[in-house]
Amino acid sequence: MLAKSTAVFIVFVLNGVVFGSWAARVPALAAQVGATPAGLGLSLFGVSVGLIVAAPIAGRLCAAFGSRAVMVLGAAAGFVVLPVLGLTTSPLQLGLVLFALGLTVGTLDVSMNIAAVTVTRLLDRPLMPVFHAGFSVGGLVGSLGAAFAAAVQWSPLRQFSILAALGVVAVALVVTSLPAEAGERSRTRSGDVVVAGPSPVRRPLLWLLALIALFSAVAEGASADWSALFLVQDRGVSDSLAAAGYSVFSIAMAVTRLSGERVERRWGPYRMLVFGASLAAAGLLAAVTIHVPAVAYVGFAFAGVGLAYSFPVTMSLAGAAGRRADGTGGEREIGFVTTIAYAGFLGGPPLLGQLAQWSGLGFALGTAAVIAALIVPAVVLVIRARRRECAPSAVGAPTM
Repeated sequence: MLAKSTAVFIVFVLNGVVFGSWAARVPALAAQVGATPAGLGLSLFGVSVGLIVAAPIAGRLCAAFGSRAVMVLGAAAGFVVLPVLGLTTSPLQLGLVLFALGLTVGTLDVSMNIAAVTVTRLLDRPLMPVFHAGFSVGGLVGSLGAAFAAAVQWSPLRQFSILAALGVVAVALVVTSLPAEAGERSRTRSGDVVVAGPSPVRRPLLWLLALIALFSAVAEGASADWSALFLVQDRGVSDSLAAAGYSVFSIAMAVTRLSGERVERRWGPYRMLVFGASLAAAGLLAAVTIHVPAVAYVGFAFAGVGLAYSFPVTMSLAGAAGRRADGTGGEREIGFVTTIAYAGFLGGPPLLGQLAQWSGLGFALGTAAVIAALIVPAVVLVIRARRRECAPSAVGAPTM
C-alpha cells in the first residue's frame, strides 16, 4: 500500500494531466466542431461555470461523506468524461461536455485539497506546496502527451480514450491508500455531521483568504494566457520562442513548489505569501517595462516562482481556519475559498483582455502585477483577522 502522502500526490498529478491534456487539444476540438472564435469562447466558458458550481458542493460532500469518496468520484468521472469530448459535433455539445468536465475537475480539486490538508495534519508537515507541484507536473505531462498525440495525428477521441483507460486504472491503484479521515471522524454516532463554527460567508478571515486566492488566480491566469502573445507583439520574438515564455513560467512554478516544505518551515506561511507576491509583481513589472526580450523571460520566471506558493498556502490556511478540536474540519472553508478563486480564473482573462484591447498587452500585464502586489496588504489583514477571531479552530495556527 502506498503512503497517504504519495497517494494524494498522485491524485494531484492526475488532475493536472486531465487539465493539460484537454486544454492542449483545444485547436483540434474547435476544428472538430467547426467553432468560430466567438463560439469557441462560449464553449470554453462551460468548463469555468462547471468549476464554480462544483466547488462549494464538493466541500459539503466532503464534510458529509469524507474526502476519499468524493475524490475518487471526481477523478474517475473526469477520466470518463474526457473521451466524450472527442464525440462532440457542435459548439453547444462541446460546451455542455466541458461543463460536465468542469464539474468533475472542480469536485476533484476541492476534495484533493481537503485530503492534502488531512495528510499535513496527520504528518505535521507543511506539504501543500509539494502537492500542488504534482498538479504542475501533471499539467506539463498532459500537455506533452497532447503534443505527441497531435504530432502523430491522433484524433482527440483516440487520445482521450487511451488516457481515460490509464487514468481509471491509476485511480483504482491508489484508492485504498487515500486518507479517509476528513468527514468520517466528523460524524456523531447518530450520523449527523458536526458543524464547526459559523458559515464561511460570515467570517472576514475567509473572505480575505479568498481575496488572496483570487488575486493569485488573476495574476497566474494573465501569465498563462498572455505571456506568449506579449512576447510576439511587444517584444518581436518568433512564435516558437514565445511559446517558451509560458514554459519558463510553469517550470519555475513547479520547481519552486517542490521546495515548499523546507521554505515554509523556515519562513512560515505569511512570509512566503508576502515575499512571493512581491517577487511576482516585480517580475511582471520588469517584463513589461524593460524592453529587452531576455528580461521578459526572466520576469515570467520570477512570476512563476512568486506565485508558486500563493494558492497552496492559502488552501492550507483555509483548512486551518476550519479545524475542529478533534483535528478534523476545514471542508466548507476550502470549498468557499476555492469558489472565489475560480471566479478569478473565470473573470480575470477576459477583463485583462479588454484592458489589452484598450491600452495594450503591456498595460494589461502591468495591471496583473499590481493585482499580485495586493496580496501583501491582504496578508497583513489576514494576520489581524486571525488574532481578532481568537477561536478554538485557530489554536495552533501558524504565525508570521
